[in-house]
Amino acid sequence: MLLIRRGFSLVNYLITGGAGFIGSNLAAEVVKRGGKVSLVDDLSMGKEENIIHLNKKRVTFYKKSITDHDFMTNLLIKEHFDYIILLGAVASVANSVRMPYETHEVNQEANINILETIRKFGLNVKKLLFASSAAVYGNNPQQPKKEGSAIEPGTPYAIDKFASERYALTYGELYQIPTVATRFFNVYGPRQNPDSPYSGVLSIIFDCLENNKQFKLFGDGSQTRDFTYVKDVVNAVLLLLYDSKAVNSVYNVATGKSVSLKEVIATFEKILNKQLEIEYLPERIGDVKHSSANISRLMAMGFRPDYDIVAGLNLYINAGVAGI
Repeated sequence: MLLIRRGFSLVNYLITGGAGFIGSNLAAEVVKRGGKVSLVDDLSMGKEENIIHLNKKRVTFYKKSITDHDFMTNLLIKEHFDYIILLGAVASVANSVRMPYETHEVNQEANINILETIRKFGLNVKKLLFASSAAVYGNNPQQPKKEGSAIEPGTPYAIDKFASERYALTYGELYQIPTVATRFFNVYGPRQNPDSPYSGVLSIIFDCLENNKQFKLFGDGSQTRDFTYVKDVVNAVLLLLYDSKAVNSVYNVATGKSVSLKEVIATFEKILNKQLEIEYLPERIGDVKHSSANISRLMAMGFRPDYDIVAGLNLYINAGVAGI
């Protein structure tokens, strides 16, 4: 475990989207390792209850939108963060189709403002990580997706993710800012919001099974994803933050193994010993049919996923039952 102290002061982190389920799990691990962290979240999807248990001496929470450029600029200048993790986003593909410019302001412009503040004021950041998405690959039929695969973003969400990813890496190259980007593949785990219409499909299934609600299945369930347990994602993020060789490059973050939604539903039903009531609906515009990841680049950095879908769902379900 990396000791994250410098001199007599704690290593200082910023996590945007810090009250979301990935951000809150990451913040918990950073605090566990001895760091201090500032969390920025407007709570549009994140929840304050996700972070209420964290050590208040180590965690500062700002209920703010990252689109408040003046606030973000002042925070960056004031705090002199060592590590910056940009998770804040409108994570819904459907919302980006319905409100393209509003989501663009969050998913791209806000991140450029952060990069520009670092550049303009010469802030000494050890590493900035931008969280991109497997959505950038679109419906390109090549499987599994490699970081060098063709990029075919089919929605405003995917366009903004790819553009922001490129901004982060290009700022790094042009202005000597250590940056790295990750393309997450369908992350799930404790504290995931079941109200999410996109990335929270597993949390929606879990919620429906727990509360005897009908699950709306768009398509026939044959669509495949590389579902990745959040602890594996946190480990990958920290690995890439701390490794000086991971700079100005992008990495797929996944397990390297895809399963169909039908298989996932069957696993849920077996663990909970309940049958899911399903309403079948037409496929949604913009949804990707199949998605699998090649993670050889990340594994070359020393990453090994610890959780397959069965192990991950067991932990997720047990945490949910325990109210974690």
